[in-house]
Amino acid sequence: MKPEPKDCPFDKNLLPRHVAIIMDGNGRWAKARGLPRVAGHRQGVEAVNRTVRKVGEWGIPYLTFFGFSSENWRRPEDEISDLMVLIKRFVHQHLTDLHEANVKVRVIGEQTRLDGDILKILGESTNLTANNSGLNLTIAFNYGSRAEICRAATRAAQAVAAGQLDPEEINEDVLSGFLDTADMPDPDLLIRTSGEKRLSNFLLWQCAYTEFIFLDVLWPDFGVEHIEAAMAEYLRRDRRFGGLTAQPAI
Repeated sequence: MKPEPKDCPFDKNLLPRHVAIIMDGNGRWAKARGLPRVAGHRQGVEAVNRTVRKVGEWGIPYLTFFGFSSENWRRPEDEISDLMVLIKRFVHQHLTDLHEANVKVRVIGEQTRLDGDILKILGESTNLTANNSGLNLTIAFNYGSRAEICRAATRAAQAVAAGQLDPEEINEDVLSGFLDTADMPDPDLLIRTSGEKRLSNFLLWQCAYTEFIFLDVLWPDFGVEHIEAAMAEYLRRDRRFGGLTAQPAI
């Protein structure tokens, strides 16, 4: 049974169905405190926990985090190693809690470059929570949107070659069905922290009509007050989707 939102200061019927977040500023948070970058990533995990808990309480059905981009492999090897260790630790420490909270975890992105132990632990997360019916928590890991669109085009081409798809039938809806996010609604709201104002190759196709909110707060400091402020700003927007009048919330 889907829990009712608790302590929500907004009309739940007007809340977005899908919130996507680019978690930015971990390294700068650590540098400002004279700490190694991994300390910022560790503190960023706490911000993830706060956000998942609040979004779940409000009854928002979809939440997607940009966890690790395909471009992040360019970072120093020791930082990448620390990030992988942190991911393993997060799953070991919090997977049971997520499962008990009825959260369904999924991972999108390219998996061919990932080590076997990371693939195993990500697989455990999705398998354990596969039948949960609460918050749909998606982690974009080793993810790049242009590569995702290329994969979708390849899948469509393979379907055409196999005689399963008429090329004349390919349209936006058909191609969307080949994306990693095929069974998810597009994000209504995208939040990026740290003051940066770009998408960084994240959900480019899916964010065609998404509302963007850029916050100056660094991700480790992201708290309930910030997500409430972002939600209040979202609800002030008129979403016209290319039309002349605002569209009602879905």
